[in-house]
Amino acid sequence: MSGRTVLVTGAGRGIGRAEALYLAAEGANVVVNDPGVEIDGSGGDSRVAEAVAAEIVGAGGRAVADTGSVAFWDDARRMVDVAVEAFGDLHAVVNNAAIEVSKALERLTERDFDDVVAVKLKGTLAVSRWAAAYWRDRAAAGVTSDRAIVNTVSGSGLLNPLPTHSGYAAANAGVAAMSSVHAVELARLGVRVNCVSPSMISTRLTAGVPGMDRTAGAGGIDPTAPVVVAPLVAYLASAGCPLTGQVLSVRGGAITVNVGWSRGAEVTKGGGLWTVPELAARLETLDLEDPFERLASALDGALGRAGRAQIETMVADQLNA
Repeated sequence: MSGRTVLVTGAGRGIGRAEALYLAAEGANVVVNDPGVEIDGSGGDSRVAEAVAAEIVGAGGRAVADTGSVAFWDDARRMVDVAVEAFGDLHAVVNNAAIEVSKALERLTERDFDDVVAVKLKGTLAVSRWAAAYWRDRAAAGVTSDRAIVNTVSGSGLLNPLPTHSGYAAANAGVAAMSSVHAVELARLGVRVNCVSPSMISTRLTAGVPGMDRTAGAGGIDPTAPVVVAPLVAYLASAGCPLTGQVLSVRGGAITVNVGWSRGAEVTKGGGLWTVPELAARLETLDLEDPFERLASALDGALGRAGRAQIETMVADQLNA
């Protein structure tokens, strides 16, 4: 990462902070973006981003803070400008910013949904859009370099149908789908686009979730620590990485390739419209995935049976609150 400039959004805390510190330690120039908001997007504190940038500089690295919101088009443009003005170029973007509002569907407000989607989905698009415009202009001027976008998604929306996550799941699934489009679209500019999907990582968003208590694993590394995501992000953002269009889950020391939606079982009819009784007779015999079983499987793998029971109780309490 030596000499490469990376813009990391949502870099004031948690996974984004760990990524920013790791990238800087690997030699990258880092733009630390974070408006310092609460989990639900309220409030704001410029000191959050400034503290991370100061920590990097204090350790001998190079960093600047940016406190714009990815949800605002002009803020997204300005943070790209900040990178270029501070370090002369922009080589990679790590779209990590997210907020979360967890409410049962019938209690969700329009603003709750819009705010979550604005940060996660629109924010990822906005920063990527302005970075792509900069890279297009550089390519038109004959300046080429290895460029990369690394988007952060979640098992919520990809693998786990978690109750109360309507906006969060929809936005993350949207980012994964959009990343596949951008990987194909931006290849002409020499830009690679990939996703990382952190799983069971201790952050503000997972506080209180059973199984998230910190325990060091092999080598003294806590498998739930945000830093476990950082090496993969650094690899995907590094010059010469060949990967593009991939969604990679990270859980502890395991990195898993996610395939996404794929074609499953099929029924066919030779001619004419299906009738409803025909569809009932055919579709109901197929081996179809049960979303409740999918969630249970994911929770068993992450938490074990005891943790699963705890989280089921917690979700039920939240839905009925």
